[in-house]
Order: sequence, then structure tokens, then C-alpha cells
Amino acid sequence: MTKLLITDDAAFMRMTLKNMVTAAGYEVVAEAENGAQAIELYNEHQPDLVTMDITMPEMNGIEALEKIKETDPSAKIVMCSAMGQQNMVVDAIQKGAADFIVKPFDENRIKEALDKALSR
Repeated sequence: MTKLLITDDAAFMRMTLKNMVTAAGYEVVAEAENGAQAIELYNEHQPDLVTMDITMPEMNGIEALEKIKETDPSAKIVMCSAMGQQNMVVDAIQKGAADFIVKPFDENRIKEALDKALSR
């Protein structure tokens, strides 16, 4: 089963995404509420895939993406963004994100993005 780390500062968003990915057959091994925590949990759990919110306190998702990619260039990270963050999404893709999903989440788009990231 594919192991996932979900990163979002909003508990409701983590729960929503967790329910959707669990229903799609993924196993959530950890949840982080900021980028710094995501890096720690990534190193601890070595998940197959990470969903990473862009805008978070302490350390944003793009900074966390860069740090994880420094230690593991093969890390598969899918960015999560709200509408209106397109320029940040482009930046994240250039820095190694595999794909992105837009909030509010759409179950079909989530599955498509995760499958695409895993096939890389």
C-alpha cells in the first residue's frame, strides 16, 4: 500500500484529504501542520508520497519542498494550493513538485495527481 504524508496547517483540510486518499486505497502514515514538521516526519516515515500545502506558518510548503528534495531528490511531492496561488504553484513545479491539486479538493483530481506523481 502506498504510504502518504499529508501536510496542511488546517486540521479540517488534513482530515478531508485523509478521508479521500484512504478511500482511494492509500495509507496515511503521518500528518504535519507546517513545513518544518513535514521535513521531520518525512525523514522519520519515508513516505512514498507527500501532499504539501503551500501557505503555512513557520515554514511554507515551497521551503519544505526544497529541503526535502535536498535530502531526497527522488521525493514525490504534490502541492496543494488555494485558487489565486498559480505563481506559487509554478515556482513549486520548477523546484521539483510532481503535480498540484487545488482547494477545494476534488476526489478524481486528487487520485489523478497522486497516480501521476507515483508514476514518475
